Amino acid sequence: MPVSRKKKRTTSTSNPSTSEPSSPLLPPAQEFHQHLRTLAQSAVRIVIETVMREELDQFIGAAWGECSPKRKGYRNGHYTRDLVTSTGRLEDINVPRDREGQFHTQAFDRYSRYEPHIAEGLTQMFVAGTSTHKVGEVAQTLMGVAPSASTISRLNQTLTQQFEAWRARPLQEHWRVLYLDGIHFSIRHGEKADATIILTALGLDLAGNKEVLALRACAEEDKEGWACLLQELRTRGATQIDLIVTDGHDGLLAAVSELFSAMPRQRCLVHKQRNILNAIPRRERGDVQVELVGTWEQPTKQEALIQLAALKAKYAQRYPEAVRSLAEDEEHLLTFYAFPQTMHRHIQTTNAIESLGSQCAATHRSNRRVHH
Repeated sequence: MPVSRKKKRTTSTSNPSTSEPSSPLLPPAQEFHQHLRTLAQSAVRIVIETVMREELDQFIGAAWGECSPKRKGYRNGHYTRDLVTSTGRLEDINVPRDREGQFHTQAFDRYSRYEPHIAEGLTQMFVAGTSTHKVGEVAQTLMGVAPSASTISRLNQTLTQQFEAWRARPLQEHWRVLYLDGIHFSIRHGEKADATIILTALGLDLAGNKEVLALRACAEEDKEGWACLLQELRTRGATQIDLIVTDGHDGLLAAVSELFSAMPRQRCLVHKQRNILNAIPRRERGDVQVELVGTWEQPTKQEALIQLAALKAKYAQRYPEAVRSLAEDEEHLLTFYAFPQTMHRHIQTTNAIESLGSQCAATHRSNRRVHH
């Protein structure tokens, strides 16, 4: 879905290993859920305007152009008003009115009352694709009564077109960083919730702006799913990437190797550290974690390599599985040293996406409390 944000496209011929970025210090990692809600915001306008037209139909007792003995009034165009949401202000929403000025919509009050629930529904529709069930659920929340089948059908068709336009939008060619990770997302269907994995590509452009580039819902994370997502990025124009940041999932690494083999890759240090510590008794994890973090924080790559070798030698006999995990994919652990130091903490991990796991769960629980 198009986002109402204009960005100046820039090109760069500088070597990322030798020059500082022209933009200010990169922004801190943002919650992925907030990205989705911002992308879904334009769906709020579509849903609210459609719901208000349905409300007016019921108030008047006749659809547009319908001759009916039950008619109680006539339409009289519309006026505009703004709506403040948690993701920003929506301006100039078309509010229908009747000739006698007696019609008053309840959509805005209900939106304000149930915004977290509605935002969750729109986000889920955006992630997993629209469905008549979810569209009807959101519309009923705004109307207070079940909408007609024709209203749900129109909403479903319009939202699907919007979502597909966003998913197929052209991408700029050059991206400074591409973060790839699979996150768990709970999609509700009535009283049931299905766990879905969302393969996610988050891009950082040359000006330091983050943007969700692609999403792919799947039952499990595998090479085929990642290959489809990466091929989609290439087809839409993203072919030059200064750095790819990933975890160690075999399917993801195989897809990256196949489609972006020439691009530098950084292994997510948060995932790597977690894997290593899982092979160490809890009583000693604190000390080992300090040593690992100290390795990533060495001032130069050479010093980090020395520290890494010392760690492997120190724990080779006591914790061979942990050392095996440390050595796995080792050539990609320190790629970040090829980039300006101001970028290091932003490109060592996939936290721009990873931090959403717990946030989504917390938001989902909160939304259910608000709704019920």
